Amino acid sequence: MWIGQVPVGGGHPVAVQAMTNTDTADAQSTAAQVAELAAAGAEIVRITVNNEAAARAVPEIKERLEDQGLSVPLVGDFHFSGHVLLRRFPKAAQALDKFRINPGTLGKKRKDQAFAEMIAVARDLQKPVRIGGNWGSLDMEVLAELMDENARRPEPAPAEAVVLSALVESVVRSAEAALALGLGEDQIVLSAKVSRVTELLWVYRELARRTPFALHLGLTEAGMGTKGIVASTAALAPLLLEGIGDTIRVSLTPRPGEPRTREVEVAWEVLQALGLRRRSPEVSACPGCGRTTSTRFQELAERVEAYLKARLPEWKAIYPGVETLKVAVMGCVVNGPGESKHADIGISLPGTGEDPKVPVYVDGKHFTTLSGEDLEARFLAILEAYVKRRFGTK
Repeated sequence: MWIGQVPVGGGHPVAVQAMTNTDTADAQSTAAQVAELAAAGAEIVRITVNNEAAARAVPEIKERLEDQGLSVPLVGDFHFSGHVLLRRFPKAAQALDKFRINPGTLGKKRKDQAFAEMIAVARDLQKPVRIGGNWGSLDMEVLAELMDENARRPEPAPAEAVVLSALVESVVRSAEAALALGLGEDQIVLSAKVSRVTELLWVYRELARRTPFALHLGLTEAGMGTKGIVASTAALAPLLLEGIGDTIRVSLTPRPGEPRTREVEVAWEVLQALGLRRRSPEVSACPGCGRTTSTRFQELAERVEAYLKARLPEWKAIYPGVETLKVAVMGCVVNGPGESKHADIGISLPGTGEDPKVPVYVDGKHFTTLSGEDLEARFLAILEAYVKRRFGTK
């Protein structure tokens, strides 16, 4: 399927998603944050459409992005009143590239009708939908049904297991209903979010076993900082390595003042670490030990990373494939030369008490030996020349 201009599923690369945390009704701020997320690498961005003011702002947000030459797809995140907003604000429905529907937030009395109305809009406009369940907002009818069935078993399963089954069942039934209402199989993405790693693994393996639809992965409410990064990585990595998942989002809680783009950076780091996609050159550096009491190699590693980040926009425009570059900045003679040889270009600084000469390796072979105060500038010059030679147009 295509979400805007981004292909999803069908063997296409796993796409990185993000979500804004601005008030969508503030079109200027929301468009600015979407642009920031796109610049950081978000290929699809979700925005909250929770009221009439937000719905009215959607076309302006889209227009502001197009004025900047940005075609990043926008996903409307609908809960409770999505069926009303989509019908009442057709320009918003048209401007969005995908609708996100959570069956568990559509009420009780008119749930099926509300769902059908949203699917009808998507069908008529040929928009894809993400049918996304969340264990924090389960379809209570499905949960009650499975709880009753479980209670009648000779050996009932734990309540937590029934909740997970209800989450999967709700999403699967809703997808089947969408098909019956005329939506195409290639217009449906499924997600079922929980906040515990092992349970997420079970849920998505079950969805992959039971359905043919594209899957959006993400650990909901992952948390802040290191905890959120580790938990999200632990949840995503096994599934992605099993070939499960077509889009991902790392749902980090930003610390006060922290940029929203951090979740995008982490998502790309996960994909790069797994060897699934590459967006930027990779810098390997040793952690340091008693052999490296000087901070010199750490400072050089930091400066090399900063240099690559600063040069990358221009490099990508003129040097196709430069994102596959591997650089090593090592701190002593133990693993330094070997690691440097495994990189495209590497430098091995001397550890405590070692010869102050600094070997540089290019494509696995010793290239030169540096020394003196200007070795950083000389190494960066070697790096720049290597990029031009290897990735320049022939």
